[in-house]
Amino acid sequence: MNKVIHCAVRRDLSRFRAALESFQDGDRARAAGLHRAWENFDDQLTHHHEGEHEIAWPALLAVGVGQDTIDRFDDEHEAMASALAESRTAMGALAGSASRADADSAASSLAKLEEVTVTHLDAEEQVTEPLFAEHHDHPVVKEMGRKFGKQPLGVAGTFFAWVQDGAGPAEMTALRDEVPAPVVTLLPLLFGRRYRKEIAPVWATSGSH
Repeated sequence: MNKVIHCAVRRDLSRFRAALESFQDGDRARAAGLHRAWENFDDQLTHHHEGEHEIAWPALLAVGVGQDTIDRFDDEHEAMASALAESRTAMGALAGSASRADADSAASSLAKLEEVTVTHLDAEEQVTEPLFAEHHDHPVVKEMGRKFGKQPLGVAGTFFAWVQDGAGPAEMTALRDEVPAPVVTLLPLLFGRRYRKEIAPVWATSGSH
């Protein structure tokens, strides 16, 4: 599940890069759409890394990850949070102006965000993926999954709509292996309507991939 989320993060960062490169000066509708997509991405990434601090790190320590590794992850999270804040400001400016200059500024900020985020995701996966596979049935790991799964229906619906938007076969297989099929199908259908109507079309627009 962690890898599925990471794939969605990487996918959105790539989409933003392409969309900002092709942004046309004065396109206010596009700027507004990109900002809606940005707000969702910002929420998802912030929720993910804050949840790791609260839920995942104690579980990792319990299955043998060293405190030095957790400290390194925390440093990477701090760099990511700083870059996320800079990009938040830049995307807000673009939403207000719809100017090519602000699109360039946003692209520069998101390039930094992509660099620090992907660096962290790669490093984290090298440590956690083998551990999660080895300790899949460990009580601590199962409890971690339950805690991550406790979300309001609206939040969960948006999340499942987001991680499936553009997901490949391997990601969908991994998702269905971890989450009951009715949840994967029905939650985004019933409670992910805003994502499907207001955000997914932003990425369906030419030039966003």
